[in-house]
Amino acid sequence: MTLSPGHFHAALVHKQMVPGVHPRVHVYAPLDGDLLAHLTRIAGFNSRPDTPTAWELDVRAGGDFLCRFLQEQPGNTVVIAGRNRPKIDLILAALSNGLHVLADKPWVIDAADLPKLEEALQQADLRDLVAWDMMTERHEVTTALQRELLRDPDVFGVPLAGTPDEPGLVLESVHYLKKTVAGTPLIRPAWWFDTVEAGPALADVGTHLADLALWLLFPDRAVDHNRGAEVLDASAWPTPLDRQEFAAVTGLPDFPPGLPNVSGDRLLYAGNGTAMVRLRGVHVRLTALWDYEAQPGCGDTHEAVARGTVSRVEVRPDGGQPELSVVAADPGRHAEVMAAVERRCNEWQGMFPGVAARDLGDRVRVEVPDHLRVGHEAHFAAMVGEFARHFRNPRQVPACEGVNLLTKYFLTTRAIEIARVKQVRP
Repeated sequence: MTLSPGHFHAALVHKQMVPGVHPRVHVYAPLDGDLLAHLTRIAGFNSRPDTPTAWELDVRAGGDFLCRFLQEQPGNTVVIAGRNRPKIDLILAALSNGLHVLADKPWVIDAADLPKLEEALQQADLRDLVAWDMMTERHEVTTALQRELLRDPDVFGVPLAGTPDEPGLVLESVHYLKKTVAGTPLIRPAWWFDTVEAGPALADVGTHLADLALWLLFPDRAVDHNRGAEVLDASAWPTPLDRQEFAAVTGLPDFPPGLPNVSGDRLLYAGNGTAMVRLRGVHVRLTALWDYEAQPGCGDTHEAVARGTVSRVEVRPDGGQPELSVVAADPGRHAEVMAAVERRCNEWQGMFPGVAARDLGDRVRVEVPDHLRVGHEAHFAAMVGEFARHFRNPRQVPACEGVNLLTKYFLTTRAIEIARVKQVRP
């Protein structure tokens, strides 16, 4: 089932057929433009000439869509990817009615909703249900390989605690408002620019960054937000859009009445934010940025730099794609680090065939073949496959996932609070 699809991620879940997932999808939603956009994308997947999908949509639209969803329940799993503010209520309602949930980020955008998130996790545990966040960035090959290198003491050592000026981990993501998704220009709904409805950048993309910080530094370990996580500082600033730019990304002729943050002829979109957090003593900087449009041939970028006692392991954009490199903390140990990375590349051939270590003199580049670089949209199929495996064995979901899910939303919502206070100061 799909519930109130308002974000294009709801459709990307269906870009590929997934073994074990029934082709009939029941869609419950208001009868609005978001639903029409969702159905158009699914129709495009079904009608494409290469490897078309075969989804059968049963659409149940109208003002009573939520009541019908809770009463009828023709499936056992629901996909939720739409407006951010009401999302946690939909998640909680689904779990309370015995449904597995695959939900897009962010689940909450205000700290006041953290108790609802805790209740949702409790319901999932009580009922043996899987409540899974769509953390597609975990499936980017350079990020997955970076995580493996951070776990190797011969390559990375142990994380440096760092300082606010020189953190142990730096994560930065740059996204663009005008882009192409599934081969067609993306039209964003007006609510997406409404801070009250969608939240600022730290609530949205910041969720990915907070998730990766925990996933990279503390693999398979729980970090309790009450003891091991704190937000030291945060700030935010807008991305200005004029009327022409707004029209290009929404299809609307003008700013709709009541849209917040409109100043004269510009919309001040809450698209940028940075936070300094500390996780189990390690300083981490999280930065989410939005710009209007990328340069030709480029797209969204991701940067992750982790500093350890033996080396610095970094993913940086290079030539339009992320590249993974290892730099010895002591240049005199470069050959030793090169040998350790080469050993890991040899061990990865079963899972990541073709990866290789290349000596660049001042660093070691992990060469990733093109067949492993599947792109962001393909990450959704991998994420759905992971969810399906957990669906079959809910009790085998690592206990750290629920704890860290709560911690990452504690980090993002607390950062938003701090940034908001700084913005309103005279």
